[in-house]
Amino acid sequence: MTGTLIDLAVRSLAGLVDLDVERTEYRGHARELAVAARGELIIVLGGDGSINEVVNGVMDNLGRDSAGPGDGSTGGPPLIAVIPGGGANVLARALGLPVDAAEAIRRVREVIAAGRYRTIGLGLAGDRYFTFSAGLGMDAETVREVERLRAAGRRESTPLFLRTMISQYYRTDRRWPALTLERDGQPPISDLFLTIITNRSPWTYFRDRPLLPVPNPDFNSGLDVLALRRIRLTTIFNVVGQMLYIRSRPPRGRDMLSVLGSESLTVRSARPIAFQVDGEYLGETKAVKFQFVPHALRVVA
Repeated sequence: MTGTLIDLAVRSLAGLVDLDVERTEYRGHARELAVAARGELIIVLGGDGSINEVVNGVMDNLGRDSAGPGDGSTGGPPLIAVIPGGGANVLARALGLPVDAAEAIRRVREVIAAGRYRTIGLGLAGDRYFTFSAGLGMDAETVREVERLRAAGRRESTPLFLRTMISQYYRTDRRWPALTLERDGQPPISDLFLTIITNRSPWTYFRDRPLLPVPNPDFNSGLDVLALRRIRLTTIFNVVGQMLYIRSRPPRGRDMLSVLGSESLTVRSARPIAFQVDGEYLGETKAVKFQFVPHALRVVA
């Protein structure tokens, strides 16, 4: 986050809201700041990782207050406004904000002045909330490698993510599928290589086009699963192409599995496997329970 954009946001919102500006200094700091915040509105200028931390801090406070999500009462969650400042900016784009931060600041000001907001659901992966996506397997391995490249000075972007996913294809275990999907009242589905769980939202963006695991994203229709039974380059290109260009149905194919609108599900792994939420690598795990939390968060949009 640059001082110029912070100054622009402060000037633009002057007279509309009183701002206390805090800068993050380390991973996890945004969550701590959100926990400590006592205002009615939290504005996040940053990427999807910073937004995820703030959302988790807000939900931490909500749990302490024992208030109902998104009820609009004094004890409910504060409003969150998002100003894109990362590489992919998936949540900001999905909420209809411009990618350009200066233009997004102007849009956020207009919406705050009009008093408009919307309530969205969240996904919960174990004890970590996510706004748009979580994944186990090669998806999360790619996130881990992108984080390494960012630490080495590369700028985060969707093309970098997609290029890294292709290179990760040659490193991942393509012989032994480790994942099993479990849902209440349904037989388990095993022998999966990769699972992507989305909050009825885009998975990511390629330039200006969203990659949609399910048409008509709304953040309020439960959790959707896209899984691969086999990992081949042709399968990866096929599923990415369908998410980019087909808007009438989820991706489908012999090696693809789609499950729509789940309230809860569990993904288990036969071995420790990479795990990510909202583009943040969280380490390896052997099981994650996912739940959909409806009407969990109010956002300026």
